[in-house]
Amino acid sequence: MTDVDVAVVGGGPAGSTAAYAAADRGADAVVYEKGVPRDDRQRLGPDSTDAAGFLDYWLEVAGLDFEDIPEDVVEKTLTDAEFVGPSERAVLDRTGLDSDYDHFGFTFHRAKFDDWLRDRAEDAGARYEAGTSVKSVDSDLDGGHEHTLTLGNGDEVTAEYLILADGPQRQVTMRVLDPLLPDGKKASEVLSPPTANHIAYQEYRQFPEELFDDDSLKFWWGWMPGETAYPWVFPNRGNVARVGLTMPIGMDIDDFDASEWRLLREDDEQIPSGSVYIRRLLEELYGDEYDVDEDFPLAVDHGKSNGTETYPISSTRPIESPVDAGIAVAGGAMGTTSAFHEGGDHVAHRTGLLAGRLAAEDRLTEYNDAWHDAIGDEIKRNVAMADVVGDFGPDDWDDTIRITRTMLEGSDGGKLISKSNARSAAGGLGLYTKYRKAKFGLRKGRYAQLRESDYSF
Repeated sequence: MTDVDVAVVGGGPAGSTAAYAAADRGADAVVYEKGVPRDDRQRLGPDSTDAAGFLDYWLEVAGLDFEDIPEDVVEKTLTDAEFVGPSERAVLDRTGLDSDYDHFGFTFHRAKFDDWLRDRAEDAGARYEAGTSVKSVDSDLDGGHEHTLTLGNGDEVTAEYLILADGPQRQVTMRVLDPLLPDGKKASEVLSPPTANHIAYQEYRQFPEELFDDDSLKFWWGWMPGETAYPWVFPNRGNVARVGLTMPIGMDIDDFDASEWRLLREDDEQIPSGSVYIRRLLEELYGDEYDVDEDFPLAVDHGKSNGTETYPISSTRPIESPVDAGIAVAGGAMGTTSAFHEGGDHVAHRTGLLAGRLAAEDRLTEYNDAWHDAIGDEIKRNVAMADVVGDFGPDDWDDTIRITRTMLEGSDGGKLISKSNARSAAGGLGLYTKYRKAKFGLRKGRYAQLRESDYSF
């Protein structure tokens, strides 16, 4: 006899949404979230550190209605995104994908978003146990599936279904999946955080009124080394913006020519820290007329701690789940989020929604097919694009941004990435061909690096 129908490990967007969907369909669902303190949150919750923006069509991907999101969660309505290379720039004012949302996108407060998802799950009847870690999981698969979770306080809980949503750190997920794979294959090898994740860092900075762009996202490509490494600025409430970056873990400064990168210096003895990179970015952009410390002060009452946040973000491809064992992996834990497009609350939300609903309906065996159908196009686009630009240098980024600007100028609507658009820009057809070839290689779910058939139990 199990204690709960559905046990969820992790209380972020995927976990809370899974619990909501399961409880909404009558299942007894509980979320176990180890909980982290934040300066801008009154209670323990997930490690809600993310640049936190939604593009228009991401609402459809998430299966989320904008009208349901509380007003205090949304920070700024967006009209465009600006992509800046070492010497080129392009402004994107549409995604080219269908959406019912009337604007380009919006930024939101991630901790408040997570708290709303928790409240929604609890209102549906789920339990949310913050401050409770899961130390181990023992799965009995003899004639069915029953999972015994040992909690941090020593208590044990059994569940018929287990949803792993412990984010890109995946500490529980790796321990659960490894025994379900044959000798010589380990989930912990393909999902190991030091190799499968990027590190992200951001600061909340108060901008001068004349410099604060409250309806635009800004990204700088080709300014710092590393696969899909880039700084950004996201507008928040008031004149506060999140100035951040993402980069791979463990890079060696000797692998790069500092003279090629605007945010490196010839005397750097190691890859700069996030805070050093951000200071250099602000000085490069505004240092001739402004003092960074005086004119862009830290908003110390924002974020995780003293106006700053550091967090991991997945940079790997997704995995399928061992659904015959009554286990689904969702969100960042399964690698659906991406350092290339700044996270992925939308895909985390949708995978959690599917996992919770199917577990409650005793149809979890359909989960892998369901998430491929729901988010496969999004994953395939992002993986293909990331593969194409993986080894880009500054000149490559300038060429790509120039091509993008020319394509945008030649198209008033419709798809942004098309053969006809590519023909309008010098070099565009070659870039488009690389993208199409990369995308073709990912057909039939090949973007998943662990398949359901790989599990053996």
